[in-house]
Amino acid sequence: MKTSESKYCNCLYFTANALARKVEKLANETWKQTQLSPSHAYLLLLALEDPGIQAGMIAEQLQLSPSTITRLLEKLEEKKLVIRNMEGKQTNVYPTKQAREMKVLLQQCVKEFYQKYVEILGVEESKQFIKNMNRVADKLEV
Repeated sequence: MKTSESKYCNCLYFTANALARKVEKLANETWKQTQLSPSHAYLLLLALEDPGIQAGMIAEQLQLSPSTITRLLEKLEEKKLVIRNMEGKQTNVYPTKQAREMKVLLQQCVKEFYQKYVEILGVEESKQFIKNMNRVADKLEV
């Protein structure tokens, strides 16, 4: 059954979650080649783009709670992809050599993911949809 045919198709909660599950599946397929979840991969990209980035800034950029960031960082440390360095009360995150070697693959996955959803939605619809989602997400700040 299509989401639009569901009894709850007019419910924001149901529709947003149905969409999130579908996007997550598409993202997981794309990022599978890295052996990282999309969340781990995007966190690692932040560390690669800004070595020494503070964990709090990562939480802000990924729109995740600090405790979730801590769990993600622990997994990346286990995989020897990041090093956390405490400086006072701040935790700074640095990519390892192994992570730097993955940078091109991670960037390719970003492009591949974009290409997959653009192939489904089209360029303009994708841009407009993401713009609208951002606008709505900003309004629903709770």
